[in-house]
Amino acid sequence: MSHATGPGCRTRHRTSAAAAMLGAAVVLSACTGSPTSPAASETSGPAATATASSAPSGQAPAGDSDADSRLPRLVEDLAPSVVTIFTDGGLGSGVVYSAEGLIITNEHVVKGATTVEVGFADGQRVKGTVKATDAVTDLALVQADRTGLPKPTYQTALPKVGEGALVLGSPLGFENTATAGIISGLHRSIPGSASNSLSLVDLIQTDAPISPGNSGGAVINMRGEIIGISEAYIPPSAGAVSLGFAIPAATAVEVAEELLATGTAKHAYMGLTPGELTAQIAGRLGIEPGSGVLVLAVDDDGPAGKAGIRPGDVLESLEGVALTAPEKLLAELRGRNPGDTVGVKAKRGDQSLDLKVDLTDRPATTATR
Repeated sequence: MSHATGPGCRTRHRTSAAAAMLGAAVVLSACTGSPTSPAASETSGPAATATASSAPSGQAPAGDSDADSRLPRLVEDLAPSVVTIFTDGGLGSGVVYSAEGLIITNEHVVKGATTVEVGFADGQRVKGTVKATDAVTDLALVQADRTGLPKPTYQTALPKVGEGALVLGSPLGFENTATAGIISGLHRSIPGSASNSLSLVDLIQTDAPISPGNSGGAVINMRGEIIGISEAYIPPSAGAVSLGFAIPAATAVEVAEELLATGTAKHAYMGLTPGELTAQIAGRLGIEPGSGVLVLAVDDDGPAGKAGIRPGDVLESLEGVALTAPEKLLAELRGRNPGDTVGVKAKRGDQSLDLKVDLTDRPATTATR
């Protein structure tokens, strides 16, 4: 489904409840049309400039009195490590993962493609081969036909809220664009995304502007380390001001290493389809809205089915963590491994259930979680 955000550019998006909360759509920031001309961009959506810019609030990254002098140096140092990825359907961004030409990007940037074109900051463009993808985390590896690339440092420790952040990528086709801001939040999940995506959970939030085409690009701290891979944003049409999201570098590195080793990434699988516990459904069940996750469907031969979970059950907690939304369940599963056994508290009518679920590796193709 496409949503126009500016002349000449369409973006992939997934309707979300940001639907209930924001009345809008979360946009995966891969540009799927022709790059916009500078003149046209003056009337388009989120800010995109060809030079480093600060967040709309005008604030410098927190804690850096010399940020004005440091930002240009960071951009100059990191720009050779950030690329533009061109596909038949549009473009996105990527970050160098190895000196031998390996690039990390979003799965939705290269979705359906086997070969792409990779553009570098020095103007060179080369062929790229899609090496492996993982739709669950929305990450992919592309092998570019170029070596001797500058590999940046990936910081696998989470940043601190308030820490300065720099975003590099190619929004709306403007290559080598930099925007700046701060880390706004950690462990964010996009409300309503669980119904059609597994990837929009446990994200870093930043107010450094992220726009169509930034997907797969770099989020960098003030030490010049990669702390995240740009993933999505909530557009101004939703009333949002600089609400951008990135996959943590720790997730990106873990998945990239698994993809390199085996071509696939392992993910804990529970074998059910979670649904929102709406006010209407909660009222019928006599419980509070948001006090659990409704089970819509169960794979009878999967972990949940074998543990005795049934459609219509309400999952209240997993290992003592309250499950307030389907996205919370997905985020909790993201931190588990196949083979783990987790305790689940559930409600079935007037019954309270304490169940043990033996998680398995996620099957290659499945509609359940």
